[in-house]
Amino acid sequence: MNYNWNWSVLVTEPYLDWLISGFYWTISVALVAWIFAFSIGCLVGIGRTLPNKFIAGACTCYVELFRNVPLLVQMFLWYFAMPEALPEEWGRWVKRDMPNPEFVTAVIALSLYTASRVAEQVRAGIEAVPKGLAAAAKAHGHGVAQTYRYILLPISLRMVVPPMTSEFLTVFKNSSLALTIGLLELTAQSQQIAEYTFRGFEAFTAATVIYVLIALVATVAM
Repeated sequence: MNYNWNWSVLVTEPYLDWLISGFYWTISVALVAWIFAFSIGCLVGIGRTLPNKFIAGACTCYVELFRNVPLLVQMFLWYFAMPEALPEEWGRWVKRDMPNPEFVTAVIALSLYTASRVAEQVRAGIEAVPKGLAAAAKAHGHGVAQTYRYILLPISLRMVVPPMTSEFLTVFKNSSLALTIGLLELTAQSQQIAEYTFRGFEAFTAATVIYVLIALVATVAM
């Protein structure tokens, strides 16, 4: 109760630069991962509703695999295990020569995990469209691709905007797990400031405020 707050530490060097750098990496990881996750998730979600059983089955396997394995475990697998499973030269490049391996790994793990969740939202949206609309499209001579392009997707994607907003915000929050593989994003930088200054309350309060502002902006944008 007698804690002596000192907010000035957050605007002194190098701690202010650390917060700015952490904010940059958080935004970068989250946005790049979301672009891939949304693209892959839409394709997988559509695939799960197709009449082709092979494609639907493959997409279902993808969703069940990536959705049910914890994201932290997936990050460890991509960062520590995957380079060892590659041919020796490729593995050496991934571990030593690839630019920003922590960033790349975080984006891959986060995008593939989030894509499985996006896929379920897209699938649910498509299946929520009244069956009569697809039947009417077929009666008018539309093929499967035309039915999806002109009927199912325009309606379903509008319906899933609210749950997609939640997934979009989850990407930003899950990006904090990238600190476990060495990426100095916002949470990692806040922890580093706390360790250097012993001002943990100030450091993590600043991170909390930044995360809340990101969430509010993203919510309004969606």
